[in-house]
Amino acid sequence: MNAHEIDYKIYGEEMQYVEIELDPQEAVVAEAGSFMMMDSGIKMDTIFGDGSNQESGVLGKIFSAGKRILTGESLFMTAFLNVEHGKKQVSFASPYPGKILPIDLSEKGGKFICQKDAFLCAAKGVTVGIEFSKRLGRGLFGGEGFIMQKLEGDGMAFVHAGGTMAKKELAPGEVLKVDTGCIVGFSQSVDYDIEFVGGIKNTVFGGEGLFFATLRGPGTVYIQSLPFSRLAGRVWAAAPKAGGKSKGEGSILGGLGDLLDGDNGF
Repeated sequence: MNAHEIDYKIYGEEMQYVEIELDPQEAVVAEAGSFMMMDSGIKMDTIFGDGSNQESGVLGKIFSAGKRILTGESLFMTAFLNVEHGKKQVSFASPYPGKILPIDLSEKGGKFICQKDAFLCAAKGVTVGIEFSKRLGRGLFGGEGFIMQKLEGDGMAFVHAGGTMAKKELAPGEVLKVDTGCIVGFSQSVDYDIEFVGGIKNTVFGGEGLFFATLRGPGTVYIQSLPFSRLAGRVWAAAPKAGGKSKGEGSILGGLGDLLDGDNGF
C-alpha cells in the first residue's frame, strides 16, 4: 500500500461529518476549512499540494501545489498525523447540506474523477490532481465540469455531494445526460463529453443552460441534486441587497408584515 490504511465512520444525515481513526504514524490530508475536531496527540501540519510526493524535492512539491491552482484550490493542504502510540480520531465536516461519499480507490482501478470542489479529505499518499479535457467541446463549454479533479492511489478518499446523491451503474454504451454542475464524480472507465441542448426555444427560454454533460458507460456515476453553485445562486437572487425580492413568510401584508413582526432590517 502506498497510501495509509485508515478506518472511518460517517455520522449524520443532511449535515454529515466523517470521523477517521488513525493508528500511530498514520495521516490524513484535507482541504482547508473542512476540519471539525481531533483528539490530542494528532499533529497538524500545513503542506504543499497533497503530500503524496513530499520526498521528491522542492520542484516536486511546487509541481504538486501548482496543479491545485488550476482547479481553483489553495496551494496548501493540511495533514493530520497521529504522533502517539494509541489510536486517535480526527473529524471533517461537509461544507453544506448533502452526503459524504467514501471512495476506496483500490476498488476503482486506482483512479476516480470528481468535480473540482467535491474533494473533502483522503489518506495520505492519495494524489489529488487535475483531469484535463482532451476534447474541444468540454474546454469551451464545459463550465463547472470542464476541469475535473482526479484522485489516484490505493487508499481511501472522501468526496462531498450536495443535496441527495444518486448512484448510477452504466452498462457498456449506455448514456446518461446530466447538468454539468450536478456531476459529483465517476469511475475512470466512463467517457465524458459536452452536448448542445439544441432547439431555439430551449436555447432562448429554457433556463437550463445551453449544454449538458453526456456520460457513457461502462462505469459508475455519482450525481448530486443540489450543486453548491445552484444553492448559492438561489440565495443570492433572493437576497434584497442583490436586487432580489424578499419572499416574506406568507403574510398578505407583504413587506409591511415583515416590518411589523421585526423581520425587516433598517
